[in-house]
Amino acid sequence: MHRSGLTELEVVMAVVRRGSFRAAAQELGMSATAVSNAIAGLENRLQTRLFNRTTRSVGLTDAGQRYVARIGPALQEIRQADEEIHSDTDEPAGTLRLNVPNNVGTLFLDALLIDYMIRYPKMRVEAVSEARMIDIVAEGYDAGVRLAESVPQDMIAVPLTPDIRQLVTATPDYFARYGIPQTPDDLLHHQGIGMRMAHGGIYRWELARRGEQIALAVPPRFATSDLFASIRAVKAGLGVGFLPELYIQQELESGELVSVLEEWSQPFAGLRLYYPGHRHVPPGLRALVAMIRERGLTRG
Repeated sequence: MHRSGLTELEVVMAVVRRGSFRAAAQELGMSATAVSNAIAGLENRLQTRLFNRTTRSVGLTDAGQRYVARIGPALQEIRQADEEIHSDTDEPAGTLRLNVPNNVGTLFLDALLIDYMIRYPKMRVEAVSEARMIDIVAEGYDAGVRLAESVPQDMIAVPLTPDIRQLVTATPDYFARYGIPQTPDDLLHHQGIGMRMAHGGIYRWELARRGEQIALAVPPRFATSDLFASIRAVKAGLGVGFLPELYIQQELESGELVSVLEEWSQPFAGLRLYYPGHRHVPPGLRALVAMIRERGLTRG
């Protein structure tokens, strides 16, 4: 029986990660034709279609999903074995694959990953940003980053940020024109800057005070899935936003933005780096966790 080569399996995982043959080819340094041929050859030998292809998208079939769930962890173990062989004890080498949510790239990259790569020049980092929650083991990642409430219970979680508050925020000029809301219900009469979630709906502003909880559907004048676009819209005076304090501290301190109803803004657990605890931790990931702890990013 013909055994599938590791290159073919790596191609499968790259297509899954990137969502297209062309993007997978760019990641692997191959031509799109070579990627397509590798997938076609593997499917022919397995006598099973792994991907549904259209002119606009590529997605796993049911059989493909089962196949990836099995080969993903196995490939990860092989990568880790290779990296252990080639890594010096004091200087990790290899590739660290991270899955992170949209809109945290600036904080995460500037605060940590650039210095990590400077400190460990033999390490390569692949940080893939996306909104959906994934099985990081099955899809070949060493670790993920998500809010604490979203981290699977069977994972080891390392705090990356202090607790986070979402603040009802606008420019002083906006509040001068439209009035300062005195109660959460007053927000329903304002022009909102809304966040569109991965499932397509608009995020309801979750406010809480002394055990009372409210989820408000503030009418959005502008809705986007890009947090930084939301911040720009609020700063432009287009409406009132519900923004994470972590991202707008400078604007609040300078007075460019003003927060209201702060008694309704309760902190919640922040971002976590997480990884499986039942498997060997590769040297590159151990070094990243050590840097997080060294910098005190776990306090909060």
